[in-house]
Amino acid sequence: MNQGRLREQIEEAVRVLRRASDLRPQVGLILGSGLGELVDAVEGAIAVPYAEIPHFAPSTVLGHAGRLVLGHLSGRAVVVLQGRLHFYEGYTIAQTTFPVRVVRALGAHTLIVTNAAGGINPSFRVGDLMRIVDHINLLGMAGQNPLWGPNDEALGPRFVDMRGAYDPQLGQLAEEVAQSLGFSLRAGVYAQLSGPSFETPAEVRFLRAIGVDAVGMSTAAEVVVARHAGLRVLGISHISNVATEEAFSAPVSTTDPHHEVLEAGRRAIPRLAALIRGVLERLE
Repeated sequence: MNQGRLREQIEEAVRVLRRASDLRPQVGLILGSGLGELVDAVEGAIAVPYAEIPHFAPSTVLGHAGRLVLGHLSGRAVVVLQGRLHFYEGYTIAQTTFPVRVVRALGAHTLIVTNAAGGINPSFRVGDLMRIVDHINLLGMAGQNPLWGPNDEALGPRFVDMRGAYDPQLGQLAEEVAQSLGFSLRAGVYAQLSGPSFETPAEVRFLRAIGVDAVGMSTAAEVVVARHAGLRVLGISHISNVATEEAFSAPVSTTDPHHEVLEAGRRAIPRLAALIRGVLERLE
């Protein structure tokens, strides 16, 4: 895409949102599969469907409401993406990450990104929360990088340093909040695949071999754009299912695995909501 045109599209989206609310958010939140109910805690919420925001693609996946919500959470002005866009829905990587551009343009300086992920680390259990310490962007490494094409220096630098992409100070803060709430955060490396098919046993063994702890179909590309835009990032994965040797040898399930992910997400909401609230309360 022409980068000047991208800037125009961001400005068009922001103008529409400013008509709905003049709130200047400090923090952006991206809510993953089954986690959208967190938005119920936002005070003074103004919700705008993606379909009403210029250049936002509609969310087509169950568990992703497809709304941008402005309001306050734990005393912080926030902009919440209730549901995200995925590459497997047929969108370009640029389309899936466009909402992050708008979050930054609205004024946010910090992004908290959540997702439901499959546990690759054999020590993980369903229901664990994992702080993302790094990622492997398999789509980006294969050519689907959201920064591909001409660069607009007004939006960010040509070459983005991804060291420390997941802010260590925010990660330490999340660890402290979790401890105060009486549970421990896992910490690990997240990998983004394209989806929508889930991983084969051979693919799981490959992911373990390259150092992946959790895998999903989002997040890494969003974080690339967030860092390009200068946002600090905290990433939290909810482990919604775990790949074990027993699972490899079990009969093929007749249930929809995405429904299992959504149900696990609903069970994770109380702890994840408490964690996010605690982080917001303690942010400098």
